[in-house]
Amino acid sequence: MGFLKREGDAGQPEDAGSDAAGQAPPDALAGSRPVATGYAAGSTEGLTGHARERLTQNRDGLFTSDLSVNEFVMVDEAGFEPLGLVMGSSVYHIGLQTTGYKTSQELSVLTQAMYNARQLAMTRLEEEADLLGADGVVGVRITIGYYEWGADMAEFVAVGTAVKHRDGVLHRAPSGRPFTSALSGQEFGTLLRFGHRPVGMVMGNCVYHVAHQSMRQSMRNIGQNVELDLFTQALYDAREFAVERMQAEAQEAGARGVVGVKVSQGSFIWGGHVIEFFALGTAVIRSEQPPQRPVPAYVFDLGQ
Repeated sequence: MGFLKREGDAGQPEDAGSDAAGQAPPDALAGSRPVATGYAAGSTEGLTGHARERLTQNRDGLFTSDLSVNEFVMVDEAGFEPLGLVMGSSVYHIGLQTTGYKTSQELSVLTQAMYNARQLAMTRLEEEADLLGADGVVGVRITIGYYEWGADMAEFVAVGTAVKHRDGVLHRAPSGRPFTSALSGQEFGTLLRFGHRPVGMVMGNCVYHVAHQSMRQSMRNIGQNVELDLFTQALYDAREFAVERMQAEAQEAGARGVVGVKVSQGSFIWGGHVIEFFALGTAVIRSEQPPQRPVPAYVFDLGQ
C-alpha cells in the first residue's frame, strides 16, 4: 500500500516508546484540526452538469426521498416537505504517510485526507440542496467505498433528503447555507417540537498509529492479567482528538450543543496498528419558535 510507509527501527532501544505510554511526540499534532473546504452560497462548482440539470428541472411537485414511511410522516408533521434526494461524492487519492514501527502518533496525512474527502462530499450535498431551495437536509449518511482502481483511492458519498418548511419559515443555518442533520426523521421532528433545531452536521477524526510492543515487553506479559498502557493511552488519545475536533466545529457554528454523537472506528485498508476514530453528530441551537409541549393522553383499559 503506497500511502503507508514504515520507517526503519535501526538504532532504537528495545523498549522504545514504552516510557511515552503511547503518547504522540509534542509536534505530531501541531494544528488543532484538519482544514475544512469552503462553501459558498449558490456555488455549484463541485456538481456535474447532469446533477444541475436534474435538480433544476420542474417535476410538477414530484419528490424522491430515502426517508422511511415513519420518518416521512414525522417530517411532514413538523411542517416540512421533502424536495428531493440530494447527494455529494468525492473520489480521493490518499497520499504517502511515513510512520515508525515503535512510535504511537497521529498520521496527519491520512487524517487530513479522510477529513477533506468527507468534507468535499458534504459540500456538494449542500450545493444540491441549495439548488432545490431547501432549508436543509435530514437523515444524512456518509459511506466509504473502495474500488479496483487502486489501493490508495476511496470514494466518499453523502446522501440525504432535502426539505423545506411549507409555511416559508426559514430554518437555514446562521451561516445562510442549508442545515444538515444526521438525525432520523423521528428525531428531527422531536427536536423541533421541543424548541431546538439543527444547524449542521459536525465531525472530527484522527488516524492514529499504535506502536508495537517490543519482544521484551511481550514476554513480561505472558500469563499475566495486566493493562497494556501503551495501547490504552494511544487509543484513548485518538478518540479524544476526534471528539475535540468535532466540538471545535460546533463552536464555530455557534451551536448550543451536539446531539446524536456517534464515535466509530475502522482500520479500512491500512493494515494492523493503524486505526481511524471518526466522531459525527448534529449541532443544534434553540429554535425561534416556541416549543410544543405534548398533551397528556389518558388510556383506559375497557376490558376490565
